Amino acid sequence: MSTLQEQFNRDGYVLLRNRLDKDVISNIYKDARKIFASQIKRVTGKSVDIDDRDAFENAMFEFFEKDFNAFVNTGKTVQHTFSLHRLGVDPVIENLLKEVGLTNPIIGARAAMQFNSRFLSKDGSKHWKLDAHQDWRTGQGSLDSTVIWFPMVDAGADIGALQVIPGSHKIGLQESSTSGYQGGITSSLKEEDFVQTEFQVGDILVFSAFLIHQSGNNITRNIRWSVQLRYNNLDEPTFIDRGYPMAYIYKPETELVTPDFPTVEQLKEVFS
Repeated sequence: MSTLQEQFNRDGYVLLRNRLDKDVISNIYKDARKIFASQIKRVTGKSVDIDDRDAFENAMFEFFEKDFNAFVNTGKTVQHTFSLHRLGVDPVIENLLKEVGLTNPIIGARAAMQFNSRFLSKDGSKHWKLDAHQDWRTGQGSLDSTVIWFPMVDAGADIGALQVIPGSHKIGLQESSTSGYQGGITSSLKEEDFVQTEFQVGDILVFSAFLIHQSGNNITRNIRWSVQLRYNNLDEPTFIDRGYPMAYIYKPETELVTPDFPTVEQLKEVFS
């Protein structure tokens, strides 16, 4: 067993420095901002420089307030960039998963990008700052189900980088509420047990889906841009015995999202 796997098994996580190519992360981050910039221009009329972080994120906040539905749909759209999904199946990621013990890794859920800020929250919703939880509850895959999380911007306590409880992956699945974006653990936890993580771009956190963790408190005016990748192990005996359950459900809308669209004329224009 490697030293990395021993640490992973003991603590439930490993924080690896400078493990990812910064250019790869930069491209994922850029692709997402370009998609948002397109809709920002449509909704607010502003052409914003995606590399001017404060100006761009202020425009994000304005877009959120002016057309919430379009903002949500754009947020869903950025989950589907080629650059994000290439990383999720990159040999660098596959080999890392094998290093921590997943002998036969498989994707547990689609790659997910988050952009967390209290200014991107409605009616006091806390979806931007998740309470203590275990990711296994929403995935319910192999017992060694593993999550890879990394920010696309430098991230410490002030911008709300994750807080984890070392060793908590061994205390079992905790009772949880089911309300809100992500059910929080209902049993009492000691705040002093949480360890604050800090990242430079290129650092990644690899952790057990049973590890108790929570969002830090983003007290800045900036957005915490991050990526989460989830994996199961096809060789894990209970995963095999349970018939490879898949708790994530992806399904299309039952109705047209844009009424009376498209017209015949629009289709002829596209295919002319």
